Amino acid sequence: MSKDTKSKKPIRYKRDKLTDEDLLRLYKGLLMPRMIEEKMLKLLRQGKVSKWFSGIGQEAIAVGATLALQPKELIFPLHRNLGVFTNRDIPLHRLFSQWQGKLNGFSKGRERSFHFGTLDYGIVGMISHLGPQLALACGAALAYKLDGRPMVSVAFSGEGGTSEGDFHEALNIAAVWSLPVIFIIENNGYGLSTPSSDQFMCKHLADKAKGYGMEGITIDGNNIIEVYTTIDKYAKKMRRKPAPVLIECMTFRMRGHEEASGVKYVPPELIEAWDKKDPVRNFEQFLLEEGVLTEEYVNALKHDIYKPWTPQIIPPAGTAKEMRLVDAITAGLDEAMQNHPKLVLMGQDIGDYGGVFKITDGFVKKYGKDRVRNTPLCESGIIGTALGMSLEGYKTMVEMQFADFVTCGFNQIVNNLAKINYRWGGTADVVVRMPTGAGTGAGPFHSQSNEAWFYHVPGLKIVYPSTPEDAKGLLISAFEDPNPVMFFEHKAMYRGISGMVPDGYYNTPIGKARQVRTGQEASIITYGMGVHWATKLADEQGWDLDIVDLRTLLPIDWEAISESVQRTSKVLILHEDTLTGGIGGDIAAYIAENLYEYLDAPVMRVGSLDTPVPFADVLEKQFLPVNRLYEQMQKLISY
Repeated sequence: MSKDTKSKKPIRYKRDKLTDEDLLRLYKGLLMPRMIEEKMLKLLRQGKVSKWFSGIGQEAIAVGATLALQPKELIFPLHRNLGVFTNRDIPLHRLFSQWQGKLNGFSKGRERSFHFGTLDYGIVGMISHLGPQLALACGAALAYKLDGRPMVSVAFSGEGGTSEGDFHEALNIAAVWSLPVIFIIENNGYGLSTPSSDQFMCKHLADKAKGYGMEGITIDGNNIIEVYTTIDKYAKKMRRKPAPVLIECMTFRMRGHEEASGVKYVPPELIEAWDKKDPVRNFEQFLLEEGVLTEEYVNALKHDIYKPWTPQIIPPAGTAKEMRLVDAITAGLDEAMQNHPKLVLMGQDIGDYGGVFKITDGFVKKYGKDRVRNTPLCESGIIGTALGMSLEGYKTMVEMQFADFVTCGFNQIVNNLAKINYRWGGTADVVVRMPTGAGTGAGPFHSQSNEAWFYHVPGLKIVYPSTPEDAKGLLISAFEDPNPVMFFEHKAMYRGISGMVPDGYYNTPIGKARQVRTGQEASIITYGMGVHWATKLADEQGWDLDIVDLRTLLPIDWEAISESVQRTSKVLILHEDTLTGGIGGDIAAYIAENLYEYLDAPVMRVGSLDTPVPFADVLEKQFLPVNRLYEQMQKLISY
């Protein structure tokens, strides 16, 4: 193998005729073995698994080859081909049991790692002698040919194994009998610690195919598209007209021959060069640039915190009319009920009474009591019921009569809804509506801003609109999203804020901020009622403010925040929640860590006082941050 590190550049992909679905299938196929390997290395250090042969850096070969085959076509893998097993959909609990020598592993504890086979999944296990497996692939291919079955077999070999007599004998048999075998050489440059230059003199191992009268090609084994399309092309050809082929896949293993051996014998610059051709990282970046992947989707796949979901954005169409925020929420609920026949609404007094804020008034008559359900005063039980319905394919909404009352259902939200997908792939298709906020003289148990309680919980999404148009569009998106959504609605804005709202069904993307106005003097990053306070301040003072309405708090739009900070170099974070422990502290930390060089002044925050929300009007006004907002912004601008 050439050690010319200058030739090791990031991979250039050509998607050819592959659809977005094809590319996503390849990406998921690549990501699974990489994530398992990263976990396995930790388990190995903890002594929970035995000797491990890493395939990190060369996953594209096993994955591309496996996905190009039919499910029943036999594969003869080696010890670095985890991607074969994961892409044949072998139950992961049995794989881990196999590696730990447990009874419910595939060999009942009699063998280790990948020294096993399972014909139920079309896999024939290896033996440590490597080369003999190739002849078995010839036998399977001969059986296909004699039976008249249009199928191929695939056998893997490392470059070191090509020196064994079994390699030569198997290729010769396959060529003489015109057998439909795809021989794959994973040329990673080293047979344990012996470099390829000490093992053979030919430039490419694929050149050996000529001596047997078969076709041989060399491809980039780190390019998942090239591997997949190449194997797919030859497999289709061979199913019609049986004949073997030798495919040499150039790659590199980034770990030792086995984990304990290390890589001290490999020049550091060679590892650095091949790292640039990492098959997972390169393909992920390509798909992000192509718009096939989003950062949110990648994060969901890697961490399983969110159920993967790619929204189809439906823009407003037709006419619009002026609505109060409360009416826009009603309209959003109505559209969702029409478009999702298995959506059920639940909450205290939401039936014939229409809820304490009359948002569901008339819904029982329109949709019936089965879908619009009054509940007992048991928030925990109802949220749990909503989750149970979700597991059976229903969408559910639970209305907290006031956001403050969510404490009675807290455990269900933070430990059941938020974690069920991460723990075992369960679906929590639940929207919890949260009438929130002060300004109505409702006292400490009906006025709290408690969005920050949930901001710290991975697995939840938090939406907080400030306009009627966004309230409708974001609520529709919340019902489309299969993940749990905490939907905050400011009570003082219900009938105090109006705006134009498009008719019909449209959605507003969750996770994208709204640029309220663009300015140069200073930035205000805010949400909810803070948007209206900030806008009023800019109008009254004539300040050229850049105002960002986050409208989604989890996931948060860091890109919009970064762009605003870079425009003005001065930033103030505003929220109605109490200052200590509020979301503003996290945003300030992000700006300090990632955007420090753009700042011309300290990051400033404005929030409510660190007290419960008082009842008396004069005390409530003092509690809220409106007056302190003017003082802090004046200080920031003059800094």
